[in-house]
Amino acid sequence: MSRRHGIALPALLLAVALIVALAGCASLPAPAPATARPAATTGDYEFTGRISVRHGDARYIANLSWQHDASHDAILLATPMGQGLAELSRDASGAQLIAADGRRLAAADWDGLAAQAFGVELPLASIGRWLVADAPAGAQRDAAGRPLAFRQDGWSVAYEGYASEDPGARPRLIEIRREDIELRLKIDAWQEAR
Repeated sequence: MSRRHGIALPALLLAVALIVALAGCASLPAPAPATARPAATTGDYEFTGRISVRHGDARYIANLSWQHDASHDAILLATPMGQGLAELSRDASGAQLIAADGRRLAAADWDGLAAQAFGVELPLASIGRWLVADAPAGAQRDAAGRPLAFRQDGWSVAYEGYASEDPGARPRLIEIRREDIELRLKIDAWQEAR
């Protein structure tokens, strides 16, 4: 099995995909319940879902659980059967990834952790906004005004589903593509943090 920094490639790719998918969120307002406008809310939240990463001919799937507040993120990545693959965290002291075998990677922030783990340019400055449906001007929109698709920073982003028909509903299925990299994030449940 291919390894980089001693961590199995499938676990590493999924962990990096999760970093990509969540990287910008520390500096963004957090989403509120599914019926509120996602881009204009504040607060702590959690979500559970699944992530699929395709890189070339390889495809990886994992369950994820994420807890976010303004000062901390805690992310658990697991196989579809529930076996832990990696834990990721971010706080004022930096970001770290702990693989299932106990190996660790650490950096000052999500950007540094992704660069250390994967060594590829990723849309970290933008993707946090994309997760809460904060699309750039010119995005294709549905009748309710929610983004459907756009291109930014060389990436194609498509919203394949929302939690409800409400104009402020949160995304449920997001697809992000660039060249031979594809991320699909299926959000099963958004919650306010406890």
